[in-house]
Amino acid sequence: MNYLEIALKIIVALSIINVWLLRFGKSTPFRGGNAKNMKEEFAEYGLPAWFMAVIGTIKVLLSIALLISIRIPEAENIAALGLAILMLGALGMHVKIGDPFKKSIPAITFLILSLAIFFI
Repeated sequence: MNYLEIALKIIVALSIINVWLLRFGKSTPFRGGNAKNMKEEFAEYGLPAWFMAVIGTIKVLLSIALLISIRIPEAENIAALGLAILMLGALGMHVKIGDPFKKSIPAITFLILSLAIFFI
């Protein structure tokens, strides 16, 4: 495993963990619609609160698996591909509600990075 791949894994995993555990209740310029926090964002997408909990749990677990894959390479493909699929879903939600391109930048970035990890 090369240093670039390790760096990508750390960047993707810690960024996603940051969003879901540290910035969950905070406003960012990338929240969907006019949402000020994660709960409002999922409501903007027309998704129930229980779905937010499921998605958040899966994203955090896959991020942890991505970090684990630095030492245990067998965890890499499922973690990277799983995160890529979830980022594709996030991108779809931004498109669904007509968000400006700027709000989709994190989803696009982490989709590309997750796919890069998967294919490296």
